[in-house]
Amino acid sequence: MASKGNNLRPLADRLIVEAIEQEETTASGLYIPETAKEKPQQGNVLAVGPGRTEDGKTIKMDVKVGDKVLFAKYAGTEVKMEGKKLLIMKEADILAVVE
Repeated sequence: MASKGNNLRPLADRLIVEAIEQEETTASGLYIPETAKEKPQQGNVLAVGPGRTEDGKTIKMDVKVGDKVLFAKYAGTEVKMEGKKLLIMKEADILAVVE
């Protein structure tokens, strides 16, 4: 279920999320340095694995490609692909789907 241009295929109950970065400036125009930025906690799902296996049965994922999700602050492993920062995380790290 990988999206076009994405060379990563997550396994089991893992998914690939592109984090939504916070703005570089405040509403009043002040620049926010990289060290002062909050770690992003929202992102767009780019790819999902087939799901986890329990008692020999595959349990499908609750999230799908294209979902906007809220995840735990320090969730996942960060990787860089084609100049983008991506996170590979388990489905359990997803807190909610933003609708």
